[in-house]
Amino acid sequence: MKTLVEAVNDGLHTEMERDPSVMVMGEDVGILGGVFRATAGLRERFGSDRCVDTPLAEAGILGTAVGLAMAGFRPVCEMQYDAFSYPCLDQLICHVGRYRWRTGGAMEFPITVRMPYGGRVRAPELHDDSPEAYYVHTPGIKVAIPSTPADAKGLLAAAIRDADPVVVLEPKLIYRTARGEVPEGEHVVPLGSARVARQGTDVTVVAYGAMVAVAEAAAERADASVEVLDLRSLKPLDEGALLESVGKTGRAVVVAEAPRVAGFAAEVAAVLAEKAILDLRGPVVRVTGYDVPYPYWTIEDAYLPSPERVLAALDKVMAF
Repeated sequence: MKTLVEAVNDGLHTEMERDPSVMVMGEDVGILGGVFRATAGLRERFGSDRCVDTPLAEAGILGTAVGLAMAGFRPVCEMQYDAFSYPCLDQLICHVGRYRWRTGGAMEFPITVRMPYGGRVRAPELHDDSPEAYYVHTPGIKVAIPSTPADAKGLLAAAIRDADPVVVLEPKLIYRTARGEVPEGEHVVPLGSARVARQGTDVTVVAYGAMVAVAEAAAERADASVEVLDLRSLKPLDEGALLESVGKTGRAVVVAEAPRVAGFAAEVAAVLAEKAILDLRGPVVRVTGYDVPYPYWTIEDAYLPSPERVLAALDKVMAF
């Protein structure tokens, strides 16, 4: 049994052992082993040339990774917290997401950007956020979010091995609360492959990251038979699994902790409106964060989706 952050660490060790072109870089990833200890032991095992402590400069971290990728390395960049990543958006949008397109596919761009994300860990301002929509909206970037330790290792491996840049968002809330069996050695979960976390027949709850556990908690208390679909990968999105589940149940609730307007929950709702309209027996209901800056920890429980809010959404769609 491993926690989610232990699975991330296992995945990094495994991929760096497998491929000498893989290197890790970020703030405090080396000597300290990362603020969450996700990179513990890498510097001791692989040396300071492959586990690099960087200055506090996110734009510099990703900019350096651009050059490393062009030189044949497979850099794995850690952004210490989700909201610290915004200074690197210029590099990501203007360069990282475009280089493979600019070269007509001649140059691969295997950069992995991992970061703790999400809330409910009582952190200070700018340490909790849910920025997945920025990355999903950037052409050329893939995005994965695990909800289990096995998927944390497997999706990270898939990201590192991918020819395109991938952002892996790791829910810090469940870094040490999610425990599960993790395969030894090499383990890859393909990007673009969703997972049915719970079988049901009446309504589908679509979620990802820490919200999968919230959806499962609500499903346990619901009067209806609730299926929980863990997307795992936001881009590419497993539309087949999404449409199959909603085609079976006829109803859908989408749960995400990001702000509501133009969030990824809206994209899921749009896909269902376009491609599952004849299967739907009611409106697609979203349960999300609010359109405000992420609040201080004293009131963050009121901001984040809860099982009670998901239950209310389930009641609404079932009563339609």
